[in-house]
Amino acid sequence: MEKKYLTVKEKLKDSILSGTYKIHDKLPTETELIEKFNVSRYTVRRAVGELEDEHFIYRIQGGGMFVQDWHKNWTPAKERKIIGIITTHIADYIFPNIISGIDRVISEKGYSLLISNTHNNHDKERKSLISMLDSRVAALIIEPTQSALENPNMDLYHEIEANEIPTIFINAVYPNLKFPAITTDDKVAEKKLIEFLFGLGHESILGIFQVDDIQGIHRMNGFVEAYQSRPEISFKSNLIIYQSGEPLANILAKMDLYLKLADRPTAIACYNDQLAIEVMDHLKSKQVHIPGDVSVVGFDDYQMSRFINPSLTTVSHQKEKMGEDAGKMVLALLAKEKVSSIEYEASLVKRHSAKPVAKS
Repeated sequence: MEKKYLTVKEKLKDSILSGTYKIHDKLPTETELIEKFNVSRYTVRRAVGELEDEHFIYRIQGGGMFVQDWHKNWTPAKERKIIGIITTHIADYIFPNIISGIDRVISEKGYSLLISNTHNNHDKERKSLISMLDSRVAALIIEPTQSALENPNMDLYHEIEANEIPTIFINAVYPNLKFPAITTDDKVAEKKLIEFLFGLGHESILGIFQVDDIQGIHRMNGFVEAYQSRPEISFKSNLIIYQSGEPLANILAKMDLYLKLADRPTAIACYNDQLAIEVMDHLKSKQVHIPGDVSVVGFDDYQMSRFINPSLTTVSHQKEKMGEDAGKMVLALLAKEKVSSIEYEASLVKRHSAKPVAKS
């Protein structure tokens, strides 16, 4: 019985926190909840009673149950020397270096880290934000989730603003918020990378970009701008776009179709090094020689990219420095100092996965 009432309680609570039921929305009746969850009246009443005690629900005599304004005073607790970090993927090859850089800086001032990840999913981002706010963290460092898409969690970000919680963004920003940010000039960097391939004689290049994150949009725009500056070959450009939830097999299948064309691409520019390494493995399994048959380039300068065979031509991402600068920036905000956003200029890292087009 206890397990059933907890299940009902948590599902209702998740629906409230996610915004499925908004503040002051009327909830289903007891009878409707009994039918929905296939439980007894006692189970529903116990679940609803606890939510009422926790100030998620209120009742109107004869009118039913409604969602209470569950937002709290999330002003940072002065005694809590904890800084929250919300990333899209903790295990991603970029973030361990960024987190290490942050920790080196803030630990010297007696702060520790509370880390959460969203798996690039807005629902998980919402839960991460609420968990951080409930913990009364002193400040937040956030990598926006699916930053190229409309974000359903703006109400929480406005709560962060209203509670004056020092907050910075890394890698991307939400355009309607004024928090300082530390980013890379992805568009210019990608344009330089494609121009480098032009210099090697590549005219037909396949770009593969993730477009639910703003970094991917900027990198794709750099790809397009490079071709716009070479109108005589712009018709030879090729693009595959995908979102973070799309299976890798689908992306590789689309790539294979391009490589079967008579005028197939002679180079492939990938959204990041992680994708580039997957692409290279796939090409090797098809007996496609890199860079003899096709050149491959990435983005981010992942540590392993220099050790694979052939080593990967890519663009630098200042991971450790981003972490250190994020730590310094958030400490400055905590000290009530004025800060400015930072945008890094990325540099080209030339290795062995790209070479000049063979002359026919």
